[in-house]
Amino acid sequence: MAAADDAGFVDGLGDWELPPELEAAAPPEERGASGRDDVRLLVAEGPRDEAPRIGHHAFRELPSLLRPGDVLVVNTSATLPAAVDGRVAETGEPVVVHFSTRRSESEWVVELRSPDGHGSTRQRHHDGTLVTVRLTGGARVTLVSRVGDRAGGSSRLWRACFGAAEPLAYLARYGRPIRYAYTSADRSLAAYQTVFAEPAASAGAGSAEMPSAARPFTAELVTRLVSRGVLVVPITLHTGVASVESHEPPYAEWFEVPEATARVVNAARAAGSRVVAVGTTAVRALESAAGTDGTVRARSGWTELVITPERGVRAVDGLLTGFHEPRASHLMMLEAVGGRPLLDRSYAEALREGYLWHEFGDLHLILSRRG
Repeated sequence: MAAADDAGFVDGLGDWELPPELEAAAPPEERGASGRDDVRLLVAEGPRDEAPRIGHHAFRELPSLLRPGDVLVVNTSATLPAAVDGRVAETGEPVVVHFSTRRSESEWVVELRSPDGHGSTRQRHHDGTLVTVRLTGGARVTLVSRVGDRAGGSSRLWRACFGAAEPLAYLARYGRPIRYAYTSADRSLAAYQTVFAEPAASAGAGSAEMPSAARPFTAELVTRLVSRGVLVVPITLHTGVASVESHEPPYAEWFEVPEATARVVNAARAAGSRVVAVGTTAVRALESAAGTDGTVRARSGWTELVITPERGVRAVDGLLTGFHEPRASHLMMLEAVGGRPLLDRSYAEALREGYLWHEFGDLHLILSRRG
């Protein structure tokens, strides 16, 4: 296992390498565990810019780690079967289309990737010429224009016209969950849904990739949290496709913070209780609805907010999340929530103790105010 130093651990958004044995290739229930919630939980707690307190727990201990009155904010977006096989009409080249974000009835943001021969995909570079993809089942998708250029190269995402009369029904029939090379096999959509997922609606579609921080939650665990006096409130943010090679900041995503959620969050903060976001998606949604004073208001629409240490967070006191790859842009958000000393120490501990990464891996609870 690679050595990790506490000091400066995430300089340059992660100047370190993730050992392959720490990549969770399968869900815990396939690795011999007793269920989704049979994963580990690293807790890093303390005021910003001070030495954190680190604890190692089972995820099932979460209710005992939170206080009555604390609020968990969860994402209710359902995961779509967003990967579809096809061939470039002009050349016959096999490709996999990742449907990232629905912008209108016929316009989607998509990414074209190349199959790697093992069921997963690899990034595909496209020169910008017009491309039409013939998809499985007879539908077509035609690239129209790039979704804005990013530093270090052109965008990998494209606005595209999707020629399917009922897009969600088409994806349900011909699509499969997006997966990457670190996973061992294709799995059913059920493996990628969280206990909080609500059926995808026509207007907002759903998430291209699972809001994975919530995957270990079970109905029984939620019941224990509520019995403990922890409040669980919803937001919705439809996630786009991840940037697993380029580590770009997130693109625009559709979100909604309901009025009832805003009221509960504001009341908890006024009472001195903690607001803990379940996943980076919940942070992005909640912070997109928060004013400069931290007051959250009901809001919905498209957010392009990128949370950095310089911007900070206004409504969130804690974050429950997975472990993120070296140089991942999400590390900026984690530092904004917990501070650099906490992030340095917790990631060094996670490497030393063999925590597992990615959507089927272990969890990391960051609490920026000591209980």
